[in-house]
Amino acid sequence: MPVRWIPGSSFFGNSYLVGNVLVDAAVLPTQIEPFRSSIRTIVLTHCHFDHIAYVNEIAHMCNAEVCIHRLDARGLSDDAQSLSMNFGTRSPGRVPDRILEDGEMVGDLHVIHTPGHTPGSICLYKEDEKALMSGDTVFTDGGFGRFDFPGGSRIELARSIELLTSLDVDGLYPGHGSPVQHGGSRHIEGARALLKMSYV
Repeated sequence: MPVRWIPGSSFFGNSYLVGNVLVDAAVLPTQIEPFRSSIRTIVLTHCHFDHIAYVNEIAHMCNAEVCIHRLDARGLSDDAQSLSMNFGTRSPGRVPDRILEDGEMVGDLHVIHTPGHTPGSICLYKEDEKALMSGDTVFTDGGFGRFDFPGGSRIELARSIELLTSLDVDGLYPGHGSPVQHGGSRHIEGARALLKMSYV
């Protein structure tokens, strides 16, 4: 089952469609409309507004449940935690339908808790295809998410990236920028090395 990339625009994050699961919800609802009949679940990798901006509209359009990690759930209705005021707006004001924890499965996606960018950041790993939806934990240029926002932690981010280096990742699908379909583990290793070198 291939991962379909739905590119974000400007500062807003990417979305990915994996079977009947939509990962993140900041792309325009018109970009999701062609897939509305197949989407049953929306998984948010974290609570920042550039990943949740249209969660209410998309969830309503698709009649889909909304899932987020326990530690980021409050960000769906808290302007400070979602950073929505940085975008000149308010948080979606939503209560999630399902709270996620590390190790759970959403369809055939394995939830991996990767704090550091936010306390409740997660990645989603599709083991049979060695595909990782990495949110803002790591990017395909060897970069990593900021940890200077409220709730961020360099130490936690370093631990999370170290955890990701133990996975066999071919396709890497980040929250921002372009995905790669091969060699994802090398990009994760690059992020690990850059964080260690730059922030000793």
